[in-house]
Amino acid sequence: EGIATANRRIREKAASDEELFGMGTTLVVATIDDEYLQVANVGDSRLYVISDEIRQITTDHSYVEEMVRMGGLDRESARTHPKKNIITRAIGADDEVTADFFTVKLSPGDTVLMCSDGLTNMLDDEEIRMILSGQRDMVEKAEELIKAANNNGGKDNIAVILIDPFGE
Repeated sequence: EGIATANRRIREKAASDEELFGMGTTLVVATIDDEYLQVANVGDSRLYVISDEIRQITTDHSYVEEMVRMGGLDRESARTHPKKNIITRAIGADDEVTADFFTVKLSPGDTVLMCSDGLTNMLDDEEIRMILSGQRDMVEKAEELIKAANNNGGKDNIAVILIDPFGE
């Protein structure tokens, strides 16, 4: 319901000002209930669960991701494909929006990362995992992710949220 409301409000705002025509956004949201993580996404903002390995929980709604899923493009080529930023689903793009939903059981030691494509276009999954495996606190880890993405070119806005679900 919240995602549908956000979609409707963005469409209303875009309709009220011709300079805003066609605006939209991506979305990743999550809530934690005991050891279960409930996730929803629209677009190419992502959620990862990281421990000794990094697992992308969300699925990008993008042209290039569709090509990967259909076997027409390998994962490595997808990272640098010129059409990487063409998204196939967005909040505000259509009257109705469909989000994907995921449930993940968390374990002690897991870190949850929610981020925009400004991070994931500049750092690969292993670079992200390595930065998060350090002994810094969560604020320092988030700052280091943003710094590393900017050092790699920083071509887009970079949003990062880190969560320690068990408060370790």
